[in-house]
Amino acid sequence: SIADATAPYACAFKPQIAYFASLSAEDCLEDLMRYLRSKHPAIPIILDAKRGDIGSTAEHYAREAFERYQADAVTVSPYMGGDSLAPFLAYKDRGVIALCRTSNPGGSDIQNLKLQLPDDVIELINRTGRPVPEDLMLFQYIAMLAAYRWNADGQMALVVGATYPEEIASVRRLAPGLPLLVPGIGAQGGEVYAAVSAGCDNNAWGMMLNASRSILYASAEENYTEAAAQIARKTCELISLAREQVQMRTKMQA
Repeated sequence: SIADATAPYACAFKPQIAYFASLSAEDCLEDLMRYLRSKHPAIPIILDAKRGDIGSTAEHYAREAFERYQADAVTVSPYMGGDSLAPFLAYKDRGVIALCRTSNPGGSDIQNLKLQLPDDVIELINRTGRPVPEDLMLFQYIAMLAAYRWNADGQMALVVGATYPEEIASVRRLAPGLPLLVPGIGAQGGEVYAAVSAGCDNNAWGMMLNASRSILYASAEENYTEAAAQIARKTCELISLAREQVQMRTKMQA
């Protein structure tokens, strides 16, 4: 019912697998995925699973996401390297969305560590004609690996939290062609205009802004679907207004 109420305003649906698995309700998730594909076939489904493991195990995670649940894309953790992503990327018609700079405060503990780039990556960047960044952080390195090494077939996207707009802008500069999945607006406090301004591409597209709790829990009363639709509509309007402002600013600068 939430999906039906919010479909007019959604660019994608993103069910989180843990909320089903913790209740042994995977069959409910399968039912939901079938329903979404049947009733809203034009809206992609992102399975939020954040999987990441060695290749043989990742093959089963990929089968789970793309064959069992028939997701159009899945979130993954890239911290075991490219071979852990390869089984997901083997599904050439599906998207693979890697954690990059997450919206939670603790993400800084690891993702903001400064690195010294290996020589092969420096060579890879030099071939693109872009300058090699100084004081590179781990999340920025992930963005460059996704853009220049893992995205051979145009399947990659990145998770970058709306709560850190300056870091969204950094990722956009380093990975200009990759779509961004941006959680954190709404309940987590991310501001729509700041996120859109920082992360949209040159055409004011290239982002999927994710609002979950603010929509799902808009009301605990019988009117929860109407309340969810209202929040989704307002969020959509804010995003559209932010895009228009960014486009206007770009024209004025030109």
